[in-house]
Order: sequence, then C-alpha cells, then structure tokens
Amino acid sequence: MTAGPLAYTTRPVADEQDRAACFQVRKEVFVGEQNVPEEIEYDADALHVIAVAADGTALGTGRLLHGPAAASHTGGVPAVGSLGRLAVSKEARGLGVGAALVRAIEDAARSQGLTAVDLHAQTHALRFYERLGYEPYGPEFMDAGIPHRAMRRTI
Repeated sequence: MTAGPLAYTTRPVADEQDRAACFQVRKEVFVGEQNVPEEIEYDADALHVIAVAADGTALGTGRLLHGPAAASHTGGVPAVGSLGRLAVSKEARGLGVGAALVRAIEDAARSQGLTAVDLHAQTHALRFYERLGYEPYGPEFMDAGIPHRAMRRTI
C-alpha cells in the first residue's frame, strides 16, 4: 500500500473480475495508445498481478509466465520466468505503480521457485527497468512493430 495522493495495493489476480480489469488496462495502453493488435492481448496461461486504487479502480497490470509457457521468452531455462505486458493507466503513471507491479511479479516468481526474471522491454522503457536491477542482453528486436531489448534480473 502506498501513501500520498493515490493509495493502491498490488496483488495477484483473484477472479474473473480482476482478470477483466487487467485486460481492460492492457487494451487501453497497448491497443489504444500503442496500436498493438488486440488479438495478442489475451493470455490465460499466466499469473497476472493487478494494482488497484482504494476505490477499486484498476491502475495497472502485468503478468508472469513460467515453465513451458515461458520457454520461448527465456531461452528455455526452467528457473527463469518471463515478466510481460506491464501496463499502467495514464492517470497512474509516475506514481510508482509500475515499479510496485514489477516487485509483485518478482515476488510471484520467487514463490514459484524461480531464480531470475526475463522481460522484453520496449526500448523507451530500458532505463525504468535498469533502475529496478534489470540488465539488457542481446540485440534490439521488433515485437508488434515496437523496438525491444531482452533484459534479465536475478531475484
């Protein structure tokens, strides 16, 4: 929970209402703002986290893939999870919601017995993830028409 202008909590998704709220935030950010094809925004095989304001408004979301679902993102390393689809609503940006979601995903990864987390960062977000301890590796690549870099953090 945070104090200040906007109190919120982060937690794993608990039910279908939470899941729908996550996908709504992702639709607003990725489809609406970044023109990512909507059909790639729905993934049931993931552990999702959500940031929720005190009034119940969804502020942000992210997901963790692990095991076989993460293999294509992590080079097939079983002890590495894949953080992805991190999205924060416009009104909640700059308030620490994104960092809190990353930490919640890392906590979920630890609870799954994982020792590291990979992610594919949009290149404009590299510094954000570097501040959280992620290190880029490999060449830049395109995903959904947006330049990305792979990054990893040992947890």
